[in-house]
Amino acid sequence: MKILVTGGCGYKGSVLVPKLLEKGHHVVAVDTMWFGNFLRPHPNLTVIGGDVRNPEEVPLDGIDVIVHLSSVANDPCGDLDPKLTWEVSALATMQLADHAARRGIKQFIYASSGSVYGVKEEDQVTEDLDLTPISEYNKTKMVAERVLLSYSDKMSVQIVRPATVCGYSPRMRLDVSVNMLTMQALTKGVITVFGGDQTRPNIHMDDITDVYLHFLDNPRFTGIYNAGFENISILDIAKRVTKYVPAEIKVTASNDPRSYRVNSDKLLATGFKPKKTVEDAIREIVDRYRAGDIKDDERFYNLKWMQKEVVR
Repeated sequence: MKILVTGGCGYKGSVLVPKLLEKGHHVVAVDTMWFGNFLRPHPNLTVIGGDVRNPEEVPLDGIDVIVHLSSVANDPCGDLDPKLTWEVSALATMQLADHAARRGIKQFIYASSGSVYGVKEEDQVTEDLDLTPISEYNKTKMVAERVLLSYSDKMSVQIVRPATVCGYSPRMRLDVSVNMLTMQALTKGVITVFGGDQTRPNIHMDDITDVYLHFLDNPRFTGIYNAGFENISILDIAKRVTKYVPAEIKVTASNDPRSYRVNSDKLLATGFKPKKTVEDAIREIVDRYRAGDIKDDERFYNLKWMQKEVVR
């Protein structure tokens, strides 16, 4: 198949695209490349430096499936320039869905976020709970979901709400909890934990990219699916890091008491089985760092890099 991956040069895209190529698909990756391009050349890969806000930069000729990863990622970045966030993460999704439906594209896989639920008191956060987004990032994801669902009669719409992704990618991110705490241990010998008792859901990079492959192969599973398999506290993550990197853990007060557990039973019922853990992610990051494959570069911190290079 010929697959369009928006945000194909991003944290998840840089792992997903090689997997798609390995399976024999032709891939068109569209990305602004704010953070660079870490995809290796491949005869079946076309990389386009384009902006999803501009439909003419997103070619749909011959496309069978769209995997829509592109967005302004995470709360701090979303709040940095709300107008940019709404344009990229909501309005561009609306345009893309409309053009896809008009072109007769039959399958649309959307990377939403588990953060659309907002703060929940329930121990188990399931797909049927009300959405109460609290940031620009959350709100744009919710709006994009609802727009896409309105096209369900025209194409297979599959919406994935991932937990916090962890693990290695060629386009690394060091501003997500597991990766950040591991890098602190490696570079400073000290892990700073804010609060620590908050329980949050996590998913390994290989598992979330395999979730997209699972839906690609199973277009009959439509609708919304949570994707998160390890609900553990920030302090527990820090302790797991110290199993592989000797480091001191410093616990400080936090003004973010949110604690919730994502339930992914609906996804598991489709036959998907996760293969990796948070501990796998920690170990792989440590090994990659020691091998020189990861550096503590500011380009891998979304907010820092966007403040420097994108939003001035």
